[in-house]
Amino acid sequence: MINNISKKLLSFIIVLSSFQLSVIAQDGDAAAGETLFKNNCAQCHATDASVIVGPGMAGIEDRRDAAWIKKWVNNPAAVIASGDKYAVELYEKFNKTQMTAFPAFGEAEIKNILAYIKQANSAPAPTAAPADGAAAAQAQDTGGGQFFNIVLVVLLVIMGMVLVALLAVLNLLTKLSTADGEEYKSPMDALKANLKGLAADKTIRTAAVWLFIILATKASLDGMFKIGVHQGYAPEQPIKFSHKLHAGDMQINCAYCHTGVYKGKQSGIPSSSICMNCHNTIKKESPEIQKIYAAIEKNQPIEWVRVHNLPDLAYFNHSQHTTVGGLDCANCHGDIQKMEVVEQRSTLTMGWCIDCHRKTDVNSKGNAYYDALLTAHKSTSKETMKVEDNGGLECAKCHY
Repeated sequence: MINNISKKLLSFIIVLSSFQLSVIAQDGDAAAGETLFKNNCAQCHATDASVIVGPGMAGIEDRRDAAWIKKWVNNPAAVIASGDKYAVELYEKFNKTQMTAFPAFGEAEIKNILAYIKQANSAPAPTAAPADGAAAAQAQDTGGGQFFNIVLVVLLVIMGMVLVALLAVLNLLTKLSTADGEEYKSPMDALKANLKGLAADKTIRTAAVWLFIILATKASLDGMFKIGVHQGYAPEQPIKFSHKLHAGDMQINCAYCHTGVYKGKQSGIPSSSICMNCHNTIKKESPEIQKIYAAIEKNQPIEWVRVHNLPDLAYFNHSQHTTVGGLDCANCHGDIQKMEVVEQRSTLTMGWCIDCHRKTDVNSKGNAYYDALLTAHKSTSKETMKVEDNGGLECAKCHY
């Protein structure tokens, strides 16, 4: 009888454990799950039914229970080795590509990821993104030269008004000379005669010289302000890598290849081994992929050409902007997901950065560091706290 009670108790505990895992996705944090999914899963799996490297995640809770999902995520090799029919079929179907194990993922992490997948599949379809040209059109010239543009327009308007006045005077003089019985001159002849007179006038010559000096100065300053500005720069890379395919169609998270983008000063350049995580089985025969194999065989790095390059005198920290500031990569790099060949979309000038600091709100959500600063700011202003209010325009912020 005691054995029967023990067996029932054990069965109850097993059922209870299964029940706990079955409700994992019901109260998960979808926001936290999104971060986990994009940083760990998105390079191989889509939230919908699309196939990237592995199967799409839509309806995963209907196909497998939460207990199986957790076991699979923690140690997929062990599940396959156990002879699990579904796991073996997956392994065979996807060219025996071994899924990366995540042994540190507990119930909370699995719960959050499943909640995000469920939310992503229940969300309405996203609205169409603006065309590629829209991102380029948003780039603003915040460097010098605007003042001279205004001056030039004003001068051109004044010169136009002077020309109209001269023509009116010329026409009037022509009529008066004809009325006095003088020989009639055509407007063209009269204009030539008057132009010769104007050219001989010292005041007119001085004005023309000054106009030339102003235009030459403006052109020189515009040229100097463009030194070091490489907007539109799109160099040819040693391997024809398509961001549109990888980041756009495949939805691979930026951090998978650029490993430092959320946690380092620099985003980092992907090594050949990162490429091989997928291309050891995918499109091995492609001439571009063969270049990666050749680099590995020669033990040489792939010499990618840098596109976005700030001067050494400017300090920029990726994690400060992407993690602390919460900015999306597109804020600075444009619509990378639509670029076959990456180009520099923004000017990346000091004026462009300062303009962003003036317009951008401080991302204080969930960060107790800003509590005292927000209290002090609200006591003196009704506006939201911008980056410039937190020292974002101080020289030492970027130059030290």
